[in-house]
Amino acid sequence: MNSEIIAIAMLLAVVGFVLGRLPAVEGINHSDKFKKRRVMNWLPLGLTYAFLYMGRYNLKVSKFAFEEMTDPSGGALMGNDDFGFIFTVGVWVYGSAFLLNGPLTDRFGGRKAILLGAGGAALANLLMGLATWNLVADGPLASFVAENFVMVFAGLYGLNMYFQSFGAIAVVKCNAPWFHVRERGVFGAIFGILISLGIYFAFDWGYAIVNGFSAGPEALLVNGDKDIGMGAIAVFLVPTVLLCIFWVADFFLVQNSPGEAGCEDFDTADASSGDDGPQLPPLEVFKKMMSNPVIITIACIEFCSGFIRQAPMQWYRTFAKQTDITLHLKGDFIYDHWGMFLCVAGIMGGVIAGIISDRIFESRRGPVAAILYAGVVVFSIALYFTIDMEAIQLSQDVTLSPAGIVCILASMCVIGVHGMLSGTASMDFGGKKNVGIAVGIIDGFVYLGTGVMSLTYGMVLPKEEFTEAGELTGPVTDPNNWTAWPISMVLIGIVGMALATRVWNATPTKKKDKAA
Repeated sequence: MNSEIIAIAMLLAVVGFVLGRLPAVEGINHSDKFKKRRVMNWLPLGLTYAFLYMGRYNLKVSKFAFEEMTDPSGGALMGNDDFGFIFTVGVWVYGSAFLLNGPLTDRFGGRKAILLGAGGAALANLLMGLATWNLVADGPLASFVAENFVMVFAGLYGLNMYFQSFGAIAVVKCNAPWFHVRERGVFGAIFGILISLGIYFAFDWGYAIVNGFSAGPEALLVNGDKDIGMGAIAVFLVPTVLLCIFWVADFFLVQNSPGEAGCEDFDTADASSGDDGPQLPPLEVFKKMMSNPVIITIACIEFCSGFIRQAPMQWYRTFAKQTDITLHLKGDFIYDHWGMFLCVAGIMGGVIAGIISDRIFESRRGPVAAILYAGVVVFSIALYFTIDMEAIQLSQDVTLSPAGIVCILASMCVIGVHGMLSGTASMDFGGKKNVGIAVGIIDGFVYLGTGVMSLTYGMVLPKEEFTEAGELTGPVTDPNNWTAWPISMVLIGIVGMALATRVWNATPTKKKDKAA
């Protein structure tokens, strides 16, 4: 309980510190009415996106329940390779969906996109919850789900990720008309808090849901002695309920632009500034974006971000659990509060990136990306040298894993890059008019990188082996067999840093500047 209080206090302290230290943006004057209405627009939108995260990364949380269950062959229901395959299918659907959903969002607006995304993701999570219920409660489809578990969940998770892809586009599309270019870095820090809370909800709340719903005699039994069935169901159903609640809030509060909300539209000074002509056909806009060297370079940087952002996020806790017999990291402070630490990392990364970009580099995004990628490389190298270290005892109740610490620091850097490029640079260089397609291209590359990461680790990381008593054994328990994890992060980080230097001086060119 003491560690829980410490974790919550840390999170509240970071959020309070960040909000209290954000600088004002000079030269941008909005009325109090406008500022209040803008908050009512981005706050429910941001919280919806946070709960989309919860309904996205709950797959990883569910693995900790499913790997305790056996499939018809007697192996783990969801092993490392199974998770790698299911997650790869999901993220590649997510990335590919941007090619369709970006143009749709530009045409119909961010409001309809967030409603479609939240509603569809809620439905997909409901279906995953029902599939799990059939499995653990011997429902009418229990045999089918058990015999085809990987394919069933790959299909349902792919459906979930298709609708999830509307979320990122909707957030950027809705926010672009409400924020001037010079405001977007600082706002990115604020919005990064909400997105980082989504990671906190997904992991810490998710694990609490699995454990809380599984405790007690009312929990369903799996394999006769594993009372984790109810928690495995609830980890999908709770995000379903939350997304439905925020679907209603978005329906009544979110609008595409200040003008639609009863305020005055203004010049945001991005790439659409001065472009009062009709919306170009999606294919023409796509060709225009793909021929823009800045957009393509940012997309390639974000491919690297997609690989590295998820590498520690998805695999640290699995590494700690599966090497626990050697390193005893399971149950340390970072392991138990992984979501909170990722949340803090995301907040600090977003704040550092946003403030440095707007205050030091005159709203240029490239220098910040290059600097933070240098941090990614340094901390990934540190992970290689700390991967076999046991936890450090700080007090009777608190131990810290050295590998966990450097994973969090690497995450802070790469989350800062991701927020700066996908969330902010896409607005700048796509412009509020075509930002949906710009986000689609950039975030598509992000999740292409994530898919490569998931597929790669599914193949190169050690596989689980079990004794006759069901205990984990074999190469997976030796941390020295996990070195491909940090080595790949170092190599991809170097590529990302080199690419970021190529857009060091890039700034958006306004339409009226081109005409001049």
